[in-house]
Amino acid sequence: MRHLSPLIALALLAPAAGAQQRSQSGPIIHSTGAVYALPSPDFETARDQEYKVAFEIGSASPSPDRLNVSLNTVARYLNMHAQAGVPTDQIHAAVVVHGTAGWEMLDDDAYRERPGVENPNSELIRELVASGAQVILCGQTAAGRGIPTDRLADGVQLSLSAMTAFLVLQEEGYRVNPW
Repeated sequence: MRHLSPLIALALLAPAAGAQQRSQSGPIIHSTGAVYALPSPDFETARDQEYKVAFEIGSASPSPDRLNVSLNTVARYLNMHAQAGVPTDQIHAAVVVHGTAGWEMLDDDAYRERPGVENPNSELIRELVASGAQVILCGQTAAGRGIPTDRLADGVQLSLSAMTAFLVLQEEGYRVNPW
């Protein structure tokens, strides 16, 4: 009888687990960036303010054939606020890339030459740029690591440094995302 109680508890929890809400991507980024809808959160999302966030990405994906999860975070930010009813023209993102993540900003051909696989970030970079997000590569990273700046993915901007990019973005009203 003692062993029956945990089994009953598991059986009762199983339907609840199956009823878990599904995440959904879009309406800004469709390839990734799925989020959960929260119809009535206690902490309201203002729909009448500008949302301007700068994201820092300094580390490459652990595997060269996998999407950088930090880029996915940017997609989630855009989709989450749009799904919550914030007008898309009030949602802004900037991505400042440095360190080992710099290699992921290469166009498909250049990326393929280095790790020998397709760039898993290409489609998301294209969607981010098309949405109006700024994707900015630190020039010091590019120079120091030998990243060919003439072979960056379309729309990736080169800045003097990541520090400079953050300074300028903050002057433009962007807030730096803490993660």
